Amino acid sequence: MTSDLLAPLVDIVIPTYNRAHLIAGAIRAALEQSWWNIRVTVIDDASTDAIESAVQPFLSDPRFNYIRLSRNLGTANAKNAGLLLTAGDAITFHDSDDIPHRDKVLQQVRVLTAQDIGADDCLNWQLANKEAGQRLEVSAALTHHELILPDGRRVEIRRDLSLLDDVFPNLQMGAQVPGEWTHINSGLFRSDVFRRLGGFEDCIEEDREFRNRLILNGEVIWIVPELLLTKIETPDSLTQSAVSDYDSARRKADRQKVWAKVEDWRQNGRVKSVPVDIPTLGISHVSRPDLLARRDIPVTPATSARVERILASAPVTEMAAQ
Repeated sequence: MTSDLLAPLVDIVIPTYNRAHLIAGAIRAALEQSWWNIRVTVIDDASTDAIESAVQPFLSDPRFNYIRLSRNLGTANAKNAGLLLTAGDAITFHDSDDIPHRDKVLQQVRVLTAQDIGADDCLNWQLANKEAGQRLEVSAALTHHELILPDGRRVEIRRDLSLLDDVFPNLQMGAQVPGEWTHINSGLFRSDVFRRLGGFEDCIEEDREFRNRLILNGEVIWIVPELLLTKIETPDSLTQSAVSDYDSARRKADRQKVWAKVEDWRQNGRVKSVPVDIPTLGISHVSRPDLLARRDIPVTPATSARVERILASAPVTEMAAQ
């Protein structure tokens, strides 16, 4: 952590595209988190619906920032934009159709700030580039969650070992949904994790790839066993759309990329960091330019230049709070 070890500033980043009908609920759930030291940033991925009207009631909250990208970048790079333009001590991502428990961030902060976690000598910590007996800093605090499927079924996702599904698929038997993994997208991450590992891979399996990069590079992950998030699979979700569902050609190709990195790890013992590469990054609106800040994260030279240009001349939107 960079400011206060026991009271970190948490960035809650909400990437969204054409979810004007849902975004107010997502913002409200973020602002009403019981952890007090938060900042909520909506990254609008160049939506074409009425999102500007939907965010209007929140513009007067000093903890809230609305950033509209000048062009659509896709989910992974919308998250990367959120990484690049915020600089809190820890960061979490909430989807616009997810419902976090009020104490979600609080419970995750308690884990990230714990000072008494050690590497027990009954485990082989050398595999994670750690030493038995040393004090550990938790890199990511994940939570169990409930999944509501489009047909109304509720599935509790509690299979901790599912974090290993791309390395040991033989541990997945009995899962109620394919790849019943703990929801990495709702994790709370130390900022320095992204400094070490980079940002999200530009693909629709970005959460899965980042999860593997965390694990295979020896980052310490803590699972909070409570159900602290409800994830709703709507008919227009990426996993339900015909062009991006689990059987789509696009997702199958992305899975091959993910598995290729697992094979690299088997050969080399490490997965390379992913520098953020958004040479076309730009913003057309920002409600609070004073909240923009640059996170220390690997980026390409072209992306670095873009970020510096944005920070130097952030456009002040006419969307003032009414």
